[in-house]
Order: sequence, then structure tokens, then C-alpha cells
Amino acid sequence: MRRIFLKHGIRWLFGLLLTGVGWMVVKGDISSTLIDRLDIFVYDARMRVQRGGLDPRIVLVDIDEKSIAEVGRWPWSRDLVAKLIEKFDTHYHARAIAFDVIFSEPDTSSGYRTLEALARNEFKDDERFRERLTALKPRFDYDQRMANALDERPVVLGYFFSSGADTITKGLLPPPGFTVQHLKGRDIEAAEYTSYTGTFEPLQRAAKAGGFMNPTPDSDGAVRRYALLARYGDAYYESLALATARVALGGSLVRPVMFSADELGLSVKLAREYGALKAIRMNTKPEVTVIPVERELTTLVNYRGPGGREGGQFRYVSALDVLKEKVPVDVIGGNIVLVGTTAAGLRDLRAAPVNPDYPGVEMHANVIASILDGKYKQEPDFSIAVQLAQVTAVGIMLGVALPLLSPLWSIIAVALVGGTLVGVNYWMFQQLDYVVPLAAALLLTAALFVFNLAWGYLFEYRKGRAMVNLFGEYVAPELVAEMAADPSSYSMEGESRELTVLFCDVRGFTTISEGLTPNELREYINLYLTAMSEDIRGNRGTLDKYIGDAVMAFWGAPVKLPDHASRAVASALQMLKTAKRLNDELTARNWPPLKIGIGLNTGEMRVGDMGSRIRRAYTVMGDAVNLGSRLEGITKAYGVGLAVGDVTRAAAPEYAYRELDRVRVKGKNEPVPIFEPIALDGEVDDATRATLARWHAALALVRAQDWDAAERDIRVLHDADPERALYALYLTRIAYYWEHPPGADWDGVTTFETK
Repeated sequence: MRRIFLKHGIRWLFGLLLTGVGWMVVKGDISSTLIDRLDIFVYDARMRVQRGGLDPRIVLVDIDEKSIAEVGRWPWSRDLVAKLIEKFDTHYHARAIAFDVIFSEPDTSSGYRTLEALARNEFKDDERFRERLTALKPRFDYDQRMANALDERPVVLGYFFSSGADTITKGLLPPPGFTVQHLKGRDIEAAEYTSYTGTFEPLQRAAKAGGFMNPTPDSDGAVRRYALLARYGDAYYESLALATARVALGGSLVRPVMFSADELGLSVKLAREYGALKAIRMNTKPEVTVIPVERELTTLVNYRGPGGREGGQFRYVSALDVLKEKVPVDVIGGNIVLVGTTAAGLRDLRAAPVNPDYPGVEMHANVIASILDGKYKQEPDFSIAVQLAQVTAVGIMLGVALPLLSPLWSIIAVALVGGTLVGVNYWMFQQLDYVVPLAAALLLTAALFVFNLAWGYLFEYRKGRAMVNLFGEYVAPELVAEMAADPSSYSMEGESRELTVLFCDVRGFTTISEGLTPNELREYINLYLTAMSEDIRGNRGTLDKYIGDAVMAFWGAPVKLPDHASRAVASALQMLKTAKRLNDELTARNWPPLKIGIGLNTGEMRVGDMGSRIRRAYTVMGDAVNLGSRLEGITKAYGVGLAVGDVTRAAAPEYAYRELDRVRVKGKNEPVPIFEPIALDGEVDDATRATLARWHAALALVRAQDWDAAERDIRVLHDADPERALYALYLTRIAYYWEHPPGADWDGVTTFETK
């Protein structure tokens, strides 16, 4: 555990630090434009994904191109608007009628004011003219005509608030929803204006209600929030959507609902200040309508689609068709009507998350629909708690896991965590109508991934590259890849370890070199060394060095291999087969044949980076290494291609062996049994097995100094296989021992005085 902490502790601590930063972001101690933009992006993406069907309760009456082409350009005369209102009420029985247009000026299109001027001037003495004019006034006073149509009908007229030194105030405002007196001394944040463009006074007095139409765009110009109330002077006025919904629901009052001191004290939504408005209440029937509000008395616009006639969220009908009563009564009957325009030059378009050219009239419609449903997208009071939980979960899971995972699994883990965050967040948005910011958790996820990726690249990758540079020339590529995946587990430092060492040399190399040109000799050696090296590395061996025509290698370091002896024996046997294969190729080119001798030994060795300040190498040293070198040399004496020590034989018992002798090599006093590996024990046929048994029996006779029996058995073996030099060697030895008996104290060991 301590080793794991030392390896990953810095990354874990940095992950904890990033998690702490995430907490500070959620709590508002750190603000960032990037985080705000990401939250906006996530919010817009959620809004674009959701879709709603047609809402038949709200009908959009469009002053479209067709209407203007037949009736005339907008604004229409007030008597025509009066007819439209009367159609809505008398013929279609609309539940509420709202105009997303302003009637701020008196209507002079009838010419009545011109006639009045004539009566005051040119025809001031014409009593009959004045009487006739007075009689015609009801027909030509279009404003009064519209005021009469508004009277006692559920009509809401729109107007605009404004601010600035060069703005003017005109028209009349409707009665406010409530005043500062209703707040009981508490302060609330709201959009505040200093002037307005209101409705022409006679019309506003006759209308049921009025509502402002000011959009509430964010910094990027898109409208995501809709102001339900705005402040002018000491009063708070309704928006067009709020006033229309109130009229449609039969309410007459709007009142503030304040947070209590206890609620504020327990709330984790730190953005709320003491005295903030909790909701607004309308005295509708059969139940009171309560609308929760966000900051500055806004609500989030729940866009149900891309908007427009093709969007399919609200039904559009032409104003001309209403005037001609071509619209089916059940389309408008009992529903809310919003009058707006899509005609060229008059189109009221706003930027929205779902569409950069969203009809403004549909924004009012979406808010009205939310009020009718009693469902609002809102950031809950426990939003901060949810965000802190997300950040904590991400910090713990990814902060701990990523340092332990490979790049591929890191990508999978980040994808799973990110997908879970997005999925749960969208479920809350879609099913619970909760808007919970996600930027902090997503950025923490990305930051942890990038940090660990960068760490892996800058540190682990560099270590891996260093490992490749250090061992790439010695070790098989797959071993280098294994080491590079965990470079901290490997080093060039010296250590003692049980390994198996190999020495391979070319027999008669001096004669070979004399018979070839320099270029031919170079190619000859390259073919031989390449083939031998491939066999060594193919069995996970470490190539130590080339010593002229000799090859030195070992198994078990730097990567630990529990079966290093078996792999070494397998490599050596393969090298002998490869040498025979190369022999055919060399002979075909009229080059000298290739014969090699290989010595293998297993034992405790010192392995590591050794050498001088001028030149160093990763190599092995020790008595076991020296014995391996001696075994390679004495293969010539026994006429075999491969000789191994007794420890190697014991460590690789799956092979069949022919014991060669017990020898005392130069530099060692202890005798060592040496063996020739034949093949895997399971691959040895019965004839070979019988031959080995007869040989080992004959060898026992030699050591027992039973020269007659030993010579007889070895002679049989020699006659069956006259090419095997081992039999001839022992026949020569027996002949010598006949003449020079070794004595009763002979231990059966052959001593070599040279290397």
C-alpha cells in the first residue's frame, strides 16, 4: 500500500485539490466566464433535445402576409381591430385575448379629426355641418369604437418599459400587480425601469388588463428567462404572459409570497438573500395559483420546440380567416388567443436556445402554458447540495481511479462518469423540471482526465521512453512494452537475482574469416547474429552483448520470469535448429558451414548497470555467469552443441537430458554435473529414451571403473551412432584408464585447466 501511495500520491493529492476548487466554484467563491458559458451550453442542449406536442389551449392569431395583402398595411384601423376582438369573443368565445402589439397613439385613419378641424374653422358657422358631424362621431371615432369592444371582454394589451435619459413616457399603464407596501419593508430584486410606452389611455382604461412585453436576454442575446414582474416607481407590474394567464384563470389579484426567516436560514440555495421573493400568488379559482420565481422575478421559458408555424407547438391561424369566420369555432373556442405578426418587416423575432429566430409571441405562449400546467423549469433550493454531491462523487471516483487505470480504461471511466452525470441531469430536467447546473462537475471530470493524461504523457510516458531507450536494444519488444506500462517497477540499479545465462560461439571462426572477403564476412556474421538474437528475444530473453562472433544473453531480468531456465533451454535448442537452417543457405552460397556451441547455466547473479564512467551496460556478473561461459567452451570437448549445468536441468525438468560428465572448470573447485538437453520429455521417442538409458548406465559403469562392461556398452552405442563424438571421447578415456588406472579414490570428475 505504501508503494502504491508513493507512486500515485501526488496525483491523488492534486485530484483532491481540483475537487476543492470545484467546491469553491459551486459555492460561488470562484466565478468564471468559462463555467457560465458551459452551463449555458448545457442548458441550451437540454432545451433543444426536449420536444412537446401541440398545445391546443393557446392559439396564435397571425397578422400575416395574406391578411395585410387584403386588409392593408399594419397598423390596421382601430375599428377593424374592434371587429377582430368582437369576433374572438362573440363568435369564437375565446377564454382570453392578448395583443403582442402596442396601441400607443390615437387612431386618425378615419379622417374624423380633419372634419373636426373644419368644424372649428371653415364650417364654424355651419350649424347643420356641426350637427351632422356630431351624429357621425360614433362611426368615425375608431379609438372609442375599439374601447367599446374592449369593455367587459377578457382582453390584455401590451406595452413596453424603457430606461435612459432620452426616453419619454406616454400612454397609460394598467393597474400594478402590487406595490412596495405589500413587501412589508423587505427588498426584492427586479428589473427596474424609468419610463414606458404605454397604451393609449381610453383603450387601456377599457381593457381588462395590460402586460409589458420586454424580453430578458442573457449576455449572449438569447432569451432564457422571462420577467413575470418589473418595477416602475414603487409598484410592480405584470408581464403580458402573467396578465393573460391571470385573466384566463379568472384571477383579479397578484400578490407576493415571501420567504420566512426560518426558510431562508435553512435554504442551501445561497443565491437567495434574506427577504427574497419566494413566489407570486394569484387568487384564481377553484385553486389559488402559485408561481415560483427565479432571480429578478423571472421564470425560465420552457421552450417546447423550435417555434414557428412548422414547429408544431402552437396552432397558427390567419387574422384574415378570423375576420371572415373561416377558422373552426372549436379551434379558438374556450382557448387563449395571442395576436402577433409574422409579416415581413413586422416580424417580432428573438434569439432563443432552440432557435436564433424564435417568434416573440411564442415566448409569451410558452410561459402561459407553464402557468396553466403549474409546471416550471426551476433551479431548486437544494441545487447547491446536488452540485456539491456531483463534484464530490466525481472527485473521489475519478481522482482515485484514473491514476490506477491505463489510458484506454481511463477514457472508458471518464465516458461512463460523464455520461452518468449528463443522463441524471437530463432526467431531473425532463421528469422533475429541475435545472441543476452541471458545468462544475463536467469541468472537474475533464480537468481530472486531462491532468492524469498529461501526467501520464509527461512523466509516465517519459519514463516509458526512458525504459525503451535503456532496454530496447537488449529486451524483446513485448517485454519493453510491458516494462513501459509500469516503468517505476524497473531500474538499472544492481541487484542479486536467480537468472539463467547463455553463451553462444561459432566453432572455427578463425578459419571461416580467412576464407571470406571482408564484406562477405560482415554479411555472414550479420546473418548469424540476427538469427540468434531473434531466437533469444522470441523467448523473452535479454540480449546482453556481442563479443566478436559470440553472443551473451540472460533470462529473468529486467522482467522477472519464473520459468527463465525453461525459456533459456527452449531458446538454445531453437538456436541449434536455426544454425542448421542457416547452414543450408550458407553452403548454397559456397560459404563455410556454421557450427555453434552454447553453454547455459542457472544461478544467483548480480544484474544491473555496470561499467565505467565512460561506458556502461546492463549485464550480469558472478560465478554462475563464469560457469555458463566455461560450459560453452567445453562443448567442443564433448562434441555437443549445447551443455547446461545441473541447476538449469533441475529448473527445467520438462526436458529430457543426456548427462555428459562431472567437471571441475577453471576457477572452481566444486565439481559440476553437466548435461545436454535433447528435447521436451514428451517429444522423446522410445528408441531415443532407450539410448539415453543405456548411455547413463554405461556412464555409471565408467564411474565404477568397470572398464570392460563400460567399453562394451559404449561400443554398442558408438556403432549405432558413429558420428556422436561423445562416445568416441569416452572410448578414448577408457583406453587411457586401462593403461593409467585413476585409483580407488577417483571421484569421476574431469578437470579442465583452460577456459
